[in-house]
Amino acid sequence: MRRVEGRHRRDLELARRRAEAARQAAIARQRAIDAAMRNEVQTFISRDVTTGEDAEVRRVAINALGNHAGTVVVMDPKSGRVYATVNQEWGVRRGFKPCSTIKLVTGLAGLNEKVIDTSYTDAAFDRYHLDLTGALAHSNNTYFQQVGGRVGFDKMVTYARELGLGEKTGINEPNEFPGRLPGLKTGFALNRMSSHGDDFEVTAVQLATLVSAMANGGKLLTPQVPRSRQEEAQFKTKVRRQIKIEPDAWQRMVPGMVGAVNYGSGKRAYDPSQTVAGKTGTCIGDGRTWLGLFTSYAPLVNPKLAVVVITRGTDAHSHLPAAVAGQIYRDLNHRFGTPTNLPIASAPVDGASGDPKAADIDEEAKETEVERAKEEGAAEVDTTLMNEANDTADTAVTKPANVAPVTNSKVKRVIMPVPKRTDESVKPAPGAKAPVKTGSIDDRPRRVGEKP
Repeated sequence: MRRVEGRHRRDLELARRRAEAARQAAIARQRAIDAAMRNEVQTFISRDVTTGEDAEVRRVAINALGNHAGTVVVMDPKSGRVYATVNQEWGVRRGFKPCSTIKLVTGLAGLNEKVIDTSYTDAAFDRYHLDLTGALAHSNNTYFQQVGGRVGFDKMVTYARELGLGEKTGINEPNEFPGRLPGLKTGFALNRMSSHGDDFEVTAVQLATLVSAMANGGKLLTPQVPRSRQEEAQFKTKVRRQIKIEPDAWQRMVPGMVGAVNYGSGKRAYDPSQTVAGKTGTCIGDGRTWLGLFTSYAPLVNPKLAVVVITRGTDAHSHLPAAVAGQIYRDLNHRFGTPTNLPIASAPVDGASGDPKAADIDEEAKETEVERAKEEGAAEVDTTLMNEANDTADTAVTKPANVAPVTNSKVKRVIMPVPKRTDESVKPAPGAKAPVKTGSIDDRPRRVGEKP
């Protein structure tokens, strides 16, 4: 009996050692991949053509990005003037999965197609009613999957194209990548496309023009870098087109984008001196590499900057892109910040988002944990590497000062009712669309996917 027990202990110890060896090997592989990407990025940055860029903006953007594997685009959302593109290879000539930033397209499509119910104004809502503001702020997948499913594939792609995806922006940089639009999708594939950006490819400069259109009232601009004094003197805004979206739809997206920065998934971009509107995205892209995105503009009352950050690898975790953008806004506040005579939105403390079910509907973080757990040793590996990345980020990116809690601004809620699940199936009326059944937030199945 003792021999059996001793053999069992030895087997367990051998299994533990093998698991630890596999974990250490996975950490080493990931570190090597991260180091290679960071070195590649530094090489690309050294090759950037900086003629015509704003020297201060470029310096601030490079300092904020630090030694992370990523790209940064900073432009004027009203004129299309590009102040700086750090790592032009990734920012202009390489496409990435948009992850949750595609929810900006889905939200606008849902509002313009009247899929999202804007008549619901009751401030007291239960878990069966998801609010557009909260869904954007906390990047809720289920909400946008339902919106995209109801809008339909053809219209979703039409809106994406109208917003500048799948086509060149016209920036005066060589070899611009036009991006890619997905092929036909139905059912759950369509829903995931609407929340995770499956099979889209976008560039950082495309996201910059998209978020600039949101800031300027729907004008899709051609980004430009004046390369000479003559081009600077003769600079004129080029409007590619006025996007065919109702003005009210643009306005209804604002509270959720501000909420993302003030109390949601993009809190690391918070600037106590001005109101920043933004949207985060984190997911696994091509080659099973993590992607992190943040697309934004500020100040809200008079937009002067649009900032887009995309990072890869371990540098994509923990919303590092939002932290990079936040550092850029804070460092350039003296030039582009909110005038002192205009109101500034303060950030509520955690849990004061105005959404009583915020913790329940913020499901992307939970989904990402499932995805990571599926990979061999990924949970432990990512924890170690994320801690290292965060330590590095915290030394390069200053955290905003603590702000006293305030009451939320009174914004009309934009609600999409989610029917309560019942035991009986109810047939829809003739010609009507069948409602999407959802149970409580706690008991519905979780889907593997991205982080906000």
